Amino acid sequence: MAVADLTLEGLIHDLNNVFQTLAESADLLEADPKWEKLAHTLQRSVDQGQRIVHSILETNRSATELVPVIENAAQFCQDYLECANRPRIGFTHEIDPEFRLKGDPGQWERVLVNLFLNSAQAGAKNIRIEAREHEIVVSDDGPGIAPELLPRIFQERVSTKSIISGLGLYVVQSIVEQNGGSVTAGNGPGGGAVFTMCV
Repeated sequence: MAVADLTLEGLIHDLNNVFQTLAESADLLEADPKWEKLAHTLQRSVDQGQRIVHSILETNRSATELVPVIENAAQFCQDYLECANRPRIGFTHEIDPEFRLKGDPGQWERVLVNLFLNSAQAGAKNIRIEAREHEIVVSDDGPGIAPELLPRIFQERVSTKSIISGLGLYVVQSIVEQNGGSVTAGNGPGGGAVFTMCV
């Protein structure tokens, strides 16, 4: 086995130990009604972290449904916003029943989490997700993206005051391209940011 594989396996092992400790802490907190809500938030964060770890090792390229991925990403976003004392955000979606994602769902969940948190930080109150044929469109009702920022919005360390320090949209583009797709950013005719992913 290659050194890189050993390093990756060691990292996954260590992360799983961290997740196990967090999960056990959540179990302890859940016993006290005062901390029950936080315990559930911690457990969902553990679940999301484990899905991301799984996506690193996942080699299966089978198609998956988009709706569960959206729901997991939306729940993580709501948990984050609540813990950060920020307003919750509304989500709606219109998904073609035949639409399927290629690639690991954990990676796509990461894409949506980054887009959702970016919208929330920008001041959006509602996010809409549409998917048909080979296209996913994520739009919001926030202030939109400054025209001077659009040409470099996916570059590393470029920030719209994002929660994730200018890396969120860079991660989005990286994952989408790793899965053979492309992503563009723009502003809707009525305002708000629009991200279009061809997958």
